Amino acid sequence: MASSTSFMLSRGLPSNQSMKCYNDFGSKSCSSVFLRQSSPISVNIDKLNLNLSPKNVVRCSVLGVQNSHAFSVGKKFQLDDVIEGQQFDRGLLGNIFEVAREMEMIEKNSPGSKILKGYLMATLFYEPSTRTRLSFESAMKRLGGEVLTTENAREFSSAAKGETLEDTIRTVEGYSDIIVMRHFESGAARRAAATASIPIINAGDGPGQHPTQALLDVYTIEREVGRLDGIKVGLVGDLANGRTVRSLAYLLAKYNNVKIFFVAPDVVKMKDDIKSYLTLQGVQWEESTDLMEVASMCDVVYQTRIQKERFGEQIDLYEEARGKYIVDQKVMSVLQKHAVVMHPLPRLDEITVDVDADPRAAYFRQAKNGLYIRMALLKLLLVGW
Repeated sequence: MASSTSFMLSRGLPSNQSMKCYNDFGSKSCSSVFLRQSSPISVNIDKLNLNLSPKNVVRCSVLGVQNSHAFSVGKKFQLDDVIEGQQFDRGLLGNIFEVAREMEMIEKNSPGSKILKGYLMATLFYEPSTRTRLSFESAMKRLGGEVLTTENAREFSSAAKGETLEDTIRTVEGYSDIIVMRHFESGAARRAAATASIPIINAGDGPGQHPTQALLDVYTIEREVGRLDGIKVGLVGDLANGRTVRSLAYLLAKYNNVKIFFVAPDVVKMKDDIKSYLTLQGVQWEESTDLMEVASMCDVVYQTRIQKERFGEQIDLYEEARGKYIVDQKVMSVLQKHAVVMHPLPRLDEITVDVDADPRAAYFRQAKNGLYIRMALLKLLLVGW
C-alpha cells in the first residue's frame, strides 16, 4: 500500500527496501534510494550522489515502499560504527547492557525472532577466530538476519591478490547492511569505517582493540560480581599484544574507584599509552609480579594467553614469557569467594583444566554473554533503540 512521508536521507540503509521519490527542486527523481522505514530518519547526505547543492535540504516523499522487515525502526543509536572502547560513556554502556538482557530473553524464549529479518551481515576475518565470528553469526541469525562470511580473508579473498582494504570494503558494502571485521593491522577498523557508508564493527584489529570483547567483559563482571564501581581487577598475561585488555582498561575507566593491577612478564608489559590514559582518568593502577598477592585482593582475575603469533621470529622471547603466570588451584585457594576468573579465550596452559569445575571460573559464561552483547549491537546499529 502506498504511503506519503517526508524524511531526511541517511547512512547505511538496508538493501531490500526501495522507493521512488521527488525533491523540492522539481521533477528530479531519486529511484532506488534505500529507506530503512517510512518514519523520519536523519542522515549525512554527503555520501549520496544526488547532484544536489549541499546548501539545500532534500525532502523526499515516498510514493511506494515495500517493507520486508518485521521490526520497526526505533530511535537512532548514538554510534555509526563500533571501533574502540573510547566511544562509550557510562550511560551508553548501561543502556546497551539493558538491551543485552532483553536479547537474552529473546534467545531463550523467542527462537523465531524476526527483528533483523531482511538484513545481511558480512563478516570479514583476516585473522583466525572461533568465538567472535560464530557468536556474531549466531547473533544475526537468532534475530532473523542472514550472513555472508569470509573466514580467512587474508588468504581466500582478493586481498591475496593485492586488493586494498578500502576497495574490499567498498565492494562488500554493496552486498550487505553491516560489516564485522577482524584484521591483523592496528587501525584497520578505523580505515574501514572511514571508507564505508554502512556500519562497521571492529572484531579485533591486530594488537589494537577489541571493543565488543570489552563490552561483554564488563557486562560479565556486572553480572558475576554484582557491581562495577569500587572493584579491583587483575589483568594478567600478554598485556602488550592483548587487544582485549587494552579495550577493557578503557571501559573500566568509566567507573568509580576502580583499581587495576597489571601482572605480566617483562617482554609483554602493558604499554604506556594505557597507563597514561588511566592516570588522566584518575584510575589507580599498579604493576606487580606476584600473582598470588594480586589474586587475593581482586574481584576479577582476567587471565590472557601469551600470543605467539605476535612474536614473529623472536621465539626465545615467547618462551621466556609463556608459563610465567598460571591460574591453578594454588591461585584459586587465595581467591575471594565472590571473585571470578575470566579469560577471553582461547586458552593454552595459562589456566589449568582443573579450575574449570570451580564456580568462580566464569570464562565459559563470559563467552556466552558475547552472544547477547553482539545481538544487542547488531539490533542497535541496524534498527536503533
